[in-house]
Amino acid sequence: MASLRRLCLCLCLPLLLPPAAPAPTPAPASGTDWAACKILSRDLSRLLATVKEPHPVLEEMQLSEEDPQNWPPRILCSDACDPPTLDTNNTRCLHRILQALQHYRDLLGSDIFREQPQPQLETTMDQLLGLVQQEHGHPPRHPMDPSNNWSHGLLRHLALNRLRSFAAVMSRVFTHSASAR
Repeated sequence: MASLRRLCLCLCLPLLLPPAAPAPTPAPASGTDWAACKILSRDLSRLLATVKEPHPVLEEMQLSEEDPQNWPPRILCSDACDPPTLDTNNTRCLHRILQALQHYRDLLGSDIFREQPQPQLETTMDQLLGLVQQEHGHPPRHPMDPSNNWSHGLLRHLALNRLRSFAAVMSRVFTHSASAR
């Protein structure tokens, strides 16, 4: 009987107390042109789909690896890029997108793409970076460590696959955010 009273008290107590004040929500990042980001992220995905591997055997290769340090940056559940969170606070998600855009832009300018440069991809990445990071100016390039020539094809394949995956998720983020505004 005592447990029944406790259960009733637990269920009724919230009805007796005055409503709590809503928790303040951090302000969303202002100034982001979501519609332009949506268009550019779709352009990036379209351009990535046209990049062909110089060695056809690489197109069918699937690499599986675990990277506990989340590098290169990937959009994770903890980055708050889900639609309900984006509607209230998109700062953390935009920060992760910014990190990844910078990383991939630097990677596209590295020695692994010397034999197969991707100027259109770099230009689109720079435009997206300009939109996402507009209040902090243009982010500097960070040179990548040189790699062995024999590994360039494999590293390029891995980079393009990761960039395709990232671009698909980023495009969904920008599509939702552009539609919600």
